[in-house]
Amino acid sequence: VQLQASGGGLVQVGGSLRLSCAPSGGFFSSRNMGWFRQAPGKEREFVAGISWIGSSTFYVDPVKGRFTISRDNANNTVYLQMNSLKPEDTAVYYCAAPKILGGSVKPFNPAYWGQGTLVTVSS
Repeated sequence: VQLQASGGGLVQVGGSLRLSCAPSGGFFSSRNMGWFRQAPGKEREFVAGISWIGSSTFYVDPVKGRFTISRDNANNTVYLQMNSLKPEDTAVYYCAAPKILGGSVKPFNPAYWGQGTLVTVSS
């Protein structure tokens, strides 16, 4: 299973980035998806999750109102739109998926990880 995240880069405070993740083949359908991040010297943390049909989302408090998770099931892609970026958003961002299909998106229990993409927010 390939869960390659892309779209990271260097952005100034207040800027925006959109991350993408396109899992391989039929893996994507009927599976909730999520985004995690790991800042330097810190543990990996959950950021946002979306149900397999896209009707339910949830976010950690620090990103609420700034980040939006979405998915395009026709193109097997999940996105993370990040606006009003802050220096504390600097991290490697990973997309992830649980082992089970369907079900509730919360709590999100990742079983599959992709290679991350680095987001750097400069002040």
